[in-house]
Amino acid sequence: MEQTLNWYAVYTRSKHEKKSAQLLTEQGIEAYVPLRRVIRQWSDRRKLVLEPVIRGYIFVHVDRSHYEKVLSTDGVVRYVWFNGKPAVIPEKQINTLKAVVGSDVEIESLPEILKPGVLVRVIAGPLAGLEGELLRIAGKQKVVVRLHALQQMLAVTLSPILLEPVIQFASVRS
Repeated sequence: MEQTLNWYAVYTRSKHEKKSAQLLTEQGIEAYVPLRRVIRQWSDRRKLVLEPVIRGYIFVHVDRSHYEKVLSTDGVVRYVWFNGKPAVIPEKQINTLKAVVGSDVEIESLPEILKPGVLVRVIAGPLAGLEGELLRIAGKQKVVVRLHALQQMLAVTLSPILLEPVIQFASVRS
């Protein structure tokens, strides 16, 4: 009996999106990582690099018989779950994502959960580890966070990619 292919989102280890997708492809599994071109500045040079639009995720097009093969691939952590089962991503959404990424539109991914009032943690830079309340999103490159540190109120402006929500996902399962 032939099983239906569906798109699923899977979590990857940090900075393993491209490598995990390559390993899946080498196993004959269709994997998609939306990538965008970004200029990165180092102390001695600037370089155009491809980085994931949605950090920590890749999309796989598989049937149930390949479920475990995906999970056993280096860098893959777990499937994204919804209502007690792996979440199926409609093909129309994947095609839309491919069209947007393939265009010249400037895009930046922010977790839907990043909205004013949410408790967030700084994950990189000199303030890494500090937690505070997201006050507002100030354009596509900045968010304003109220940090409760040293019993002082500090308002700082950061890039949203430096933040993660401080919550527990009850519906995420491996």
